[in-house]
Amino acid sequence: MRLIQLTGPEGRRAARVSERGADLLACQSIYELVQEALSSGDALPEYVRGLQTTDFLDYDSIYAGRSPWRLLPPIDHPEPARCTISGTGLSHNASAKNRQAMHAVQPEQMTDSMRMFQWGIERGRPAAGEIGVSPEWFYKGNGGALRAHGEPLAVPAYAEDGGEEPEIAGVYIIDAEGRPRRIGMATGNEFSDHLFEKRNYLYLASSKLRTCAIGPELVIDPDFHHVHGEVAIERASEVIWSKAIQSGEAVMCHSLANIEHHHFKFEAHRRPGDIHIHFFGADAFSFGEGVKLEDGDVMQVQWEGFGRPLRNPLQVLAGPDRLVTIRPV
Repeated sequence: MRLIQLTGPEGRRAARVSERGADLLACQSIYELVQEALSSGDALPEYVRGLQTTDFLDYDSIYAGRSPWRLLPPIDHPEPARCTISGTGLSHNASAKNRQAMHAVQPEQMTDSMRMFQWGIERGRPAAGEIGVSPEWFYKGNGGALRAHGEPLAVPAYAEDGGEEPEIAGVYIIDAEGRPRRIGMATGNEFSDHLFEKRNYLYLASSKLRTCAIGPELVIDPDFHHVHGEVAIERASEVIWSKAIQSGEAVMCHSLANIEHHHFKFEAHRRPGDIHIHFFGADAFSFGEGVKLEDGDVMQVQWEGFGRPLRNPLQVLAGPDRLVTIRPV
């Protein structure tokens, strides 16, 4: 089951993707839908089926941007500050190798990043009921940083670069009792400033504070064992770089349960009603192969079983970096 969110002539609507298009649901948002499902006690797929109407829209034209309706991120919160966006790095072998190449003074040097990846291999997949080693964790921002399919991902004036990170993101809600509940997963472009990070790995945290995108579809209960996909960069409608990618528990050093435990063990991450979007890590990205993105380049990420590709143009924001000055109250 794949869900989308739309905005258009009739305001906001949630819809289910079907063979005929976007089947409209009797609700305005997926957040609203999930809260109602939790209150009803029904499983989410069954609750969604009960909200289906006879109305539908042409999904092809919406996806292509030829409709008065446009796609929104497939989850958001009515109070954007109550949507936490975070991620786990060093979960895939390729990401660890790229990080190693960025920061090793000598090729044979074991960096802290590679040590952390090795810890994941050794203790990141604990037996059921046990706790494994903590993975890397980073914060990306709140719901204000979230973008939809087709919306630009920005390189601010203060940034040095911007590049795609093709990932799968878990989407969660905290129920009324403070328990994390997984709604589903979505294709994601985590998007980072790799040049800034390359200066020093301690800049990783601030290199992640950029816009990001998920969608266009939210997949309910997807198969996350071994997922194949492709990432591509287009310039002037021509593909200048592409690569096959893979994700899922079979190719990650941490189990999904271990990643989720170490995110939600923090009490601050279990506030009832909050939304969490957590990126699970990238298998490859163009920066690691020497590609420098330019203004207008289109980043595309697609995963088998996760619906249509997520496409976002890169936007370099013009103008000088401006000093932020603080005045007392």
